[in-house]
Amino acid sequence: MGERSDRFDVQVSVGDQVVLVRVAGEVDIATVAAFRSALWAAPARPVLQLDLSELRLLSAAGVRALLAAHLRVRARGGELVLVDPTPVVARVLRATGLHRVLPILEPARAVEAARRPTIAPAHLGLAA
Repeated sequence: MGERSDRFDVQVSVGDQVVLVRVAGEVDIATVAAFRSALWAAPARPVLQLDLSELRLLSAAGVRALLAAHLRVRARGGELVLVDPTPVVARVLRATGLHRVLPILEPARAVEAARRPTIAPAHLGLAA
């Protein structure tokens, strides 16, 4: 399952406990609707991992979509986890404070987390 354009690509892999959404390209005003649609269409699992290792741009519209997805996933008892953001995206996450709200995993830790038979939900507060 996925969506592709010249500026944006998303691929979704579904497991028993984890849904992995790989995003590549740019998330901006022109592509945020497809980004949001992919996040909303992801099947409910305890963990929604968002691989950002190939994302070149995350605009304010993308930040809003991430926060909305976090709230939506948390409301159904799950957790949104960011995986391996590029340096540009990591700066956006720090500048907006999202790095304090959403867990961020390095690639090796993400693979380990995906292989665990059960994943305990983490408490995510909005305050730093």
